[in-house]
Amino acid sequence: MPASNANSAAPIGALEPFRISCRDTAALALAIVRDGVITGEGPTTRGRIHFSRALDADDAAWCARILTASAVERQPVSRAEAEALFEINDAATERSDDGRFDDLLAKAVVHHAASASGLPVPPRAVALSPDTAVESWAPRRAIEVNIEILEWIASQMRGKHRGNRTLMALVATIVGAAALPLAQFNSAFDIAM
Repeated sequence: MPASNANSAAPIGALEPFRISCRDTAALALAIVRDGVITGEGPTTRGRIHFSRALDADDAAWCARILTASAVERQPVSRAEAEALFEINDAATERSDDGRFDDLLAKAVVHHAASASGLPVPPRAVALSPDTAVESWAPRRAIEVNIEILEWIASQMRGKHRGNRTLMALVATIVGAAALPLAQFNSAFDIAM
């Protein structure tokens, strides 16, 4: 087998949910999805037409499978995984996934924020499911969420061309009108997009 074929076969194995051994390997697998979104090539696009900078339902499904692999299913979403999802979000200028990725991104970021703040979170298969309303498990008050985590979320969203309205609405709910002056909240999250 030529070296190029061997190298292209290796990443697809890393993407398979049974190969995900920890949150670090899940983050690496999400980076492979990001690369496929950017280039329109690679193991996640094999066997289908995929344009560069496009995110489709198959890409969103790859992300969901990676994030709910059995090795990480009972662990909270890590910052590295959440950052990889933000990178995928930034890379995708065209969307044809019916909002599934935006929903997954919002739920994964809130899952990370809640767990990093010491709050209990449901297993990923429940929390990240399109059938589960994030409001059913997400923190409801800013006092429950670590301010450093909220600042990290704001830094990830600041100045982005494509905002995640679901995530912005969730953060607004968590932060609440009393926690930050409205002008500061608007500038922190670039709501005026």
